[in-house]
Amino acid sequence: CLMLKQKALLDSRLYLRAAVEFGSIMLWFYLVDRTTFFTYGTKSYSRDVLTFIFVTLTAVAAWKSMRKYKAPDMLNRWQTEEWKGWMQVLFLLYHYFNAREIYNAIRVFIAGYVWMTGYGNFMYYYHYKDFCLGRFMQMMWRLNFLVTVVCIVLRNSYMLYYICPMHTIFTIFVYATLGLGQKYNATNTGILVKIGLCVLLIYVCWDIKAVFYAIWSPFMFLVGYNDPRKPTDDLLHEWHFRSSLDRYVWIHGMLCAFLKPWAEGFLQRVDSLAFRARVAARTAVIGCTLVVLALWYEHVYKLPKVEYNKLHPYTSWIPISVWIVLRNMTPALRTYSMGIYGWLGTITLETYISQFHTWLTTGIPDGQPKMLLSFLPPEDYPLINFALATAVYVLVSHRLFTLTGTLKTAVVPNKAGRELVRNVILIAVCGSFLWLLSLVIIGAGGWGAGPAVASSTLLDASSTRQLL
Repeated sequence: CLMLKQKALLDSRLYLRAAVEFGSIMLWFYLVDRTTFFTYGTKSYSRDVLTFIFVTLTAVAAWKSMRKYKAPDMLNRWQTEEWKGWMQVLFLLYHYFNAREIYNAIRVFIAGYVWMTGYGNFMYYYHYKDFCLGRFMQMMWRLNFLVTVVCIVLRNSYMLYYICPMHTIFTIFVYATLGLGQKYNATNTGILVKIGLCVLLIYVCWDIKAVFYAIWSPFMFLVGYNDPRKPTDDLLHEWHFRSSLDRYVWIHGMLCAFLKPWAEGFLQRVDSLAFRARVAARTAVIGCTLVVLALWYEHVYKLPKVEYNKLHPYTSWIPISVWIVLRNMTPALRTYSMGIYGWLGTITLETYISQFHTWLTTGIPDGQPKMLLSFLPPEDYPLINFALATAVYVLVSHRLFTLTGTLKTAVVPNKAGRELVRNVILIAVCGSFLWLLSLVIIGAGGWGAGPAVASSTLLDASSTRQLL
């Protein structure tokens, strides 16, 4: 393709079209978030509207998109995708409406995503024993390609999208846990020792702040962040705060994946009991589970934000475990899931990144998303703007998911080899050239801050707090 040979171009039409469409979406992000082409509204919280939207979507999903899995497997793929989907909807509505009163719930949802990083990766590596570099690089591409391009196009820091570095580092940890000393994966003792060593590693590297800063200071260019609306001298504070909140829950995800065969065996034994014994067993399990949930809710969840954050790293596994037990208690619950939420669950990474630049807007490099994209006067048509912006936003996110997968096929082969090395070198060379060219263009054009800085004048004093 680089030599513009006709046959090569024809053979690569799918990938070239994907690259052009991907670039067009990046241009859309720039138009929305770095210019004053559109109008922008301010956030306004309404518990009634947020609840109505979520309840209505859930009712439609349950009515129109219920699907049956092939077998009543615990935590099957459709179920976990559905789980990610409904959590993502609430997470996004929290951002759109600035629903600060559900902050603690959002923290639990984010912990749920990180839990699934530990669970899903452990399940794959433990059962398939596929530690080839090609598959690992495909995962890194999935997690980081989109966010890398967005950071370059909009001159944002990687840490603005903190979910991406969090999932990346914890994915690497799971890969290393099972990839190193693979012979020990064959015994239960070996796995449990590895999990225990993970807990010790996290304690030393995260709970001892001096060690954390010593480890991550050389990577300041990746995980450093300074909110331009709320400057700080401690550029690692954001990374320490975000990653510390969920530093242990991915290990719980690995433990649950390891114990899954025993849990499934227990559920099967309960399912095979006589009717009365089965009802009694399920009632006992559900009752104990609800008692645990009530205690957590009363003594942890109801705490104010700052106090809650102190306990969250050590308690987030409780509501996650409760949800898993309740969601998988009967064969019907394990078999059925809502397709709409499952579909949304497959594009959570894209909806997370895209929300900053085509649903909400940041206005300036490294800015938090403070404003709402509006196609009509925002004061007069807030709900119509919400509907229009959401339609565009979901479409863009879905296309980015598809395009990222298409480009991954072209760039990252399944197996490590000469083709993978060649592609890595080409990406590094071409990327460096384009990055240097962009610096020259920016310097010559005086595009330092971007024209959208003017939109920041719409922010009042109360809206300059960082969105958590």
